[in-house]
Amino acid sequence: MAADNRVFAEELVDGIVKQLNIADLENATIGEVLLVASALEEKTGIPFIRMDQGSPGLPPNRIGIEAEKAALDSGVVSQYPAAAGVAELKEQASRFVKAFLDIDITPRACIPTTGGVAASFASFIASTQRIKGKGKVLFIDPGFPIQKSQLRILGIDWVSFDIYAFRGEALRGKMEEMMRGGDIAAIVYSNPNNPAWICLEESELQIIGEMADRYDAIVMEDMAYFCMDFRRYLGKPFEPPYPPTVARYTDNYIVMLSSSKIFSYAGQRMALACVSDALFDRHYDELARRYGDSGIFGQTFIASILYMITSGCTSSTQYAYAEMLKAACDGRIDFVADTRVYAERAERMKRIFLDNGFHIVYDRDVSLQVGDGFFFTLGYGNMSGGQLLKELLYYGVSCISLGTTGSLQSGIRACTSRMREELYPVLRQRMEWFRKDHPTGD
Repeated sequence: MAADNRVFAEELVDGIVKQLNIADLENATIGEVLLVASALEEKTGIPFIRMDQGSPGLPPNRIGIEAEKAALDSGVVSQYPAAAGVAELKEQASRFVKAFLDIDITPRACIPTTGGVAASFASFIASTQRIKGKGKVLFIDPGFPIQKSQLRILGIDWVSFDIYAFRGEALRGKMEEMMRGGDIAAIVYSNPNNPAWICLEESELQIIGEMADRYDAIVMEDMAYFCMDFRRYLGKPFEPPYPPTVARYTDNYIVMLSSSKIFSYAGQRMALACVSDALFDRHYDELARRYGDSGIFGQTFIASILYMITSGCTSSTQYAYAEMLKAACDGRIDFVADTRVYAERAERMKRIFLDNGFHIVYDRDVSLQVGDGFFFTLGYGNMSGGQLLKELLYYGVSCISLGTTGSLQSGIRACTSRMREELYPVLRQRMEWFRKDHPTGD
């Protein structure tokens, strides 16, 4: 395999990898890839095409900033925040899920967390401790690698399957196979999906809801990329169409909503765990025994678990999030229009890769071609995901292998958030070089 057009010499990359003590570049984590790319940029001054970390690439919402400033000026920072969250945020969260999901959840069951990561961490604990003998988590992969890292910390077992071959009605048989043992406590997926950007459709969510009811499992629905399926417009408050959600098909759910992507407010670490009212009020003897409290799911989740992790969310940021949610419901913020730029970037980036011999790995949902958005997946010839990750680094393009996300497919995840206008011609030139150096025979 020729490599005459590499931007970074193999010896240079290998030296950086060794210096950073990265054991296996082909299976590197997001953080490790980020470190390699940053070190190469710093050492050479040559810019990378950064497709690794899913960090927002848009300015933060000004309404949130001004609301947070006002909250700071009001003196709220002199008091500890309530564990259950400030009333304004809980009320606006309840209104928001009604406006954009057409789901009714009371304010008391809309619980602020310090980012979606804290929401899933607490949800894993509560879900797996509530029923004796039901302590395992089922991941519908590919998915967010950090969630499995959380289970390693907690010592919780999990099982998973790659949904690639189980779309539509085929999902039912696969979930039955995975859950029939009766030990699954929680079902986890993201929708739209990180990393594949596939979107589970209503029929699939109905299957998941039915399985959750049959086997008494809690569905943890990660909606970090809320309303970002840009194939249809989903952002008009209190009017259909609404995003698909499992909440229409079961009461055993926790919907996780984040301010990071839809409002570009990632640095303030603010999200919501929206628990169905039926689940919030459910009593579990095991929770009461372990924590010496009421055993009511919602109360235990807030006071005995989440508060021990974060001791409450930053007050001023809660007011910021509340005001952004309120503005969205009032029609003063069109967060869908604001984030559509990610789809525009994805379309342009995909075209460059496709023109140079790449293919989209997760290319379809059940009834539609996969949309353009925050992420997309790429394969190249017969290369494994790890091989492709490593080879692209030599050409100044950073990404992560699908293998680290629970996928069984060969390829990589690409993120659009850090793409800039001046980098499109750079990307095209580098991918033309890549194709010359890696002929596939097509």
